[in-house]
Amino acid sequence: MDTAAFIKGLPKAELHLHIEGSLEPELMFALAKRNGIALPYDSVDALRAAYEFSRLQDFLDIYYQGAQVLLTKDDFRDLALAYFERLTADGGVHAEIFFDPQTHTDRGVPFATVADGLLAGMAEAEARFGVTSSLILCFLRHLSEEAAFATLAQAEPYLDRIAGVGLDSSEVGHPPEKFARVFAAARAKGLKLMAHAGEEGPPAYVWEALELLAVDRIDHGNRALEDARLVERLAKDGLTLTVCPLSNLKLCVVDDLAGHPLKRMLDLGLKATINSDDPAYFGGYLGENWRQTAQALDLSREQLVTLARNSFTGSFLPPAEIERRLAQIDAYAAST
Repeated sequence: MDTAAFIKGLPKAELHLHIEGSLEPELMFALAKRNGIALPYDSVDALRAAYEFSRLQDFLDIYYQGAQVLLTKDDFRDLALAYFERLTADGGVHAEIFFDPQTHTDRGVPFATVADGLLAGMAEAEARFGVTSSLILCFLRHLSEEAAFATLAQAEPYLDRIAGVGLDSSEVGHPPEKFARVFAAARAKGLKLMAHAGEEGPPAYVWEALELLAVDRIDHGNRALEDARLVERLAKDGLTLTVCPLSNLKLCVVDDLAGHPLKRMLDLGLKATINSDDPAYFGGYLGENWRQTAQALDLSREQLVTLARNSFTGSFLPPAEIERRLAQIDAYAAST
């Protein structure tokens, strides 16, 4: 069996996926038509041509623009279902998806519309495809701590259906310490914690996420490798890094996949995983990230199995479910 076929059959989870970042141009145009919204592009091809980014902010500008077409519960449901259909085709069996409520509430879309739509799509995906999922609320770090607290308050009726909170958007200039108090409040409510750190921001941001936010996992974490003491801490704690190779390439975090730090992370004993981040904008969903990264870094089957196992041991699934998934991985690896 070739590597691509092995990857497709390998049970795996996705832990770093922004659901708004899975909005494909075709769906964006369909929703714009349904909701009577004019887009500043003449066609799907013209919109795709705009997906050339030299830094994170270039992407964020068009990302927020695209989200304007999401208005109704059905829009968010359709968005989620489209993602889960692609995840299933890639051999994904579980996903913990980020959503950015402030992107929508700030333009007048009620929190309930967003949450109800996504939860409906997640439930339908489980019924249709057998894929499990959980929802993670992200605070936009370029906004204020006060705005984050307001969003956490809006989420109160849904906290039994939200697994955790994260921190995303423009990293540089918005260190994790800015949100230490709201993360403490989220922890007190029983939520898991994670933060984007060390993508464009320095290793100091990863330290802050660890020490000041007390996160359960780090999203990205590439630049942690610049600090040997930080690497030692991450390895010792067994903290999961949700790495996004094609995103890193598209946003010029790395010059080419052959130079991506993922293999080095594994060699250093770090608990790395492969994820797609914002796949509609970055050139590939979960399977494409796995395939291209495996080829570029010449990953062995043993390393691929390790990455799959990491995707479940780093998840927020119940321990019994994690053990079930690990057994599936081991059985698959032994039979192929």
